[in-house]
Amino acid sequence: MKSLYLRICMVTLSTIIVSSLFGFMVSNIYYHAKLKPFNDAKLSRMLDQVRSFLEQEAAGTADTPEPDITSAADKYLQSVGALGYELYLTDGAGEDSYYGGEFRVTDLKERQVKSVLAGQAYHGVADFPGGPLITGFFENRLSNTVGTGVTIAGRNYALFMRPDTEAQFGELRSFFAMILLFTVLFSILLFLIATGHVVRPVTRLTEATKAIASGRYDIKLHTRRRDEIGQLAAQFERMSREIQRSDQSRKEFVSNVSHEIQSPLASIQGFAAALRKQGSSPEEQEHYLSIIEQETRRLSSLSKQLLTLSMLDDQQAEGFAAEPVLLWEQLRQAAQVLEYPLAEKEIALLLNMPELTAAGNGGLLYQVWMNLLANAVKFTPSGGTIKVRAWKEGEWCKVAVTDSGEGIAAEELPLVFDRFYKTDKSRERTSSGTGLGLSIVRKIITLHKGTIEVESTVGEGSTFTVTLPAFVN
Repeated sequence: MKSLYLRICMVTLSTIIVSSLFGFMVSNIYYHAKLKPFNDAKLSRMLDQVRSFLEQEAAGTADTPEPDITSAADKYLQSVGALGYELYLTDGAGEDSYYGGEFRVTDLKERQVKSVLAGQAYHGVADFPGGPLITGFFENRLSNTVGTGVTIAGRNYALFMRPDTEAQFGELRSFFAMILLFTVLFSILLFLIATGHVVRPVTRLTEATKAIASGRYDIKLHTRRRDEIGQLAAQFERMSREIQRSDQSRKEFVSNVSHEIQSPLASIQGFAAALRKQGSSPEEQEHYLSIIEQETRRLSSLSKQLLTLSMLDDQQAEGFAAEPVLLWEQLRQAAQVLEYPLAEKEIALLLNMPELTAAGNGGLLYQVWMNLLANAVKFTPSGGTIKVRAWKEGEWCKVAVTDSGEGIAAEELPLVFDRFYKTDKSRERTSSGTGLGLSIVRKIITLHKGTIEVESTVGEGSTFTVTLPAFVN
């Protein structure tokens, strides 16, 4: 299996090679379309100046012997060749002379020479056949020249010329070739280092994934990067902590469920065994049966609440259709259901409820009010007060349930919505509560895309504030 490091290197190097190839092809096409005609015209102008000079020198020295004229023309053409040009002079009858650099290929056709001797200009540079991978500028061929006719000492010659690229750009070509070579080498070296810097955090993430799969969640990636990989590493660490917290919650949940089931079962088993013993009085038997009945109800309540949580987990994935829910009507019904425990503890219930309509599921929201009011009654001492107030803020309905009970310590406030959490540890075994009520409440409120907040002061009471979306016709 290829590593990510090797893949990135291969892809990048391939991209460089392909890009260079396409860049060369585009540049070469541009040369053939634009620069080649321009170079041909420039060389033609220079050749015309050379021809004019040769013919003027020959015309101004009419009394000079022909060998001297020819010798002067020869020296002049040698000077032009020394300046970085390749020249070919021929009379078409076998008298050929070369000046400057040497042509690699002498492929000029006889008809082309005769055409120039007849007075026509030759544009071999402009007419040189091109292609995406053929660069005519460096083709050192005799056919890749410009030509014109010239008269020296009364004789007609054909003169052809092209730049000697080796003489003009030889050192520069070597210089730029070295620059390109070292640029490529250093680029590859730095690229390999940079790729390692990019891939290293991904490798650490892979190792961290294997660690999580093996049950280790204490992952530390130690990256200070602020790019996408750094953000990914930070999110990965956060995910690891959430998985650890979820795993810990799962273990605690199993432990708590086992404890909540084991306690009433042990009581039922013990008192059932006591009933089988002979000699128990009717009063004792009645007492044992009442305890068995109480523990059975506790198990039934726990089972129902666990089923409710399971249903809410499924509901969270599927969602539900929102309907109008009359909050004041639901809270009034919940107050009527709790009328007996309120009267028994002589608790005053104050309702300040305008007619508000929330969007949600009526059956689920009714459980919210029952749980919150039941908790308020449970933790409010005799003669206390419970206040329920509702109001509207923009597109939200808010309901606050305030009791004058024991209150909750500040360090326990973040935990009150956890499953099986009980603030009163001393009553943990004797209380009929399961510690699931507020967890169910928060689950229902979250399903409605709302929020629930709690404020409390020890010795003064607590306030639970529920925010729900208002129903819009």
